[in-house]
Amino acid sequence: MQDCIFCKIVSREIPAKIAYEDDQVIAFHDIDPKAPIHLLVIPKRHITTLNDLEEGDAALVGRLQVTAAKLARELGFAEQGYRVVMNCNEDGGQTVWHIHMHVLAGRQLTWPPG
Repeated sequence: MQDCIFCKIVSREIPAKIAYEDDQVIAFHDIDPKAPIHLLVIPKRHITTLNDLEEGDAALVGRLQVTAAKLARELGFAEQGYRVVMNCNEDGGQTVWHIHMHVLAGRQLTWPPG
């Protein structure tokens, strides 16, 4: 998608502080962090919302989760704990129309979040 800010990060049209990248996913630091550590893990392929996922996307979504856990271990916050969140559509809090996983850590996170 040409107007998608995350697609522009994937194509390097917009800079980002990249924490991880492979052939299917990319993870980068959020520019408006809600915790001391706030990463976004996204598929490189544009998928607008969770509602747009198909059966064939199961492995890709699993890869997002595996990437979040890998980053937690590598960046040293896995044992202390972290939160993983995916929002869907406006009432769910989605503001960028490309599926993405928030990985938040570095402080005590409360529930409910807000």
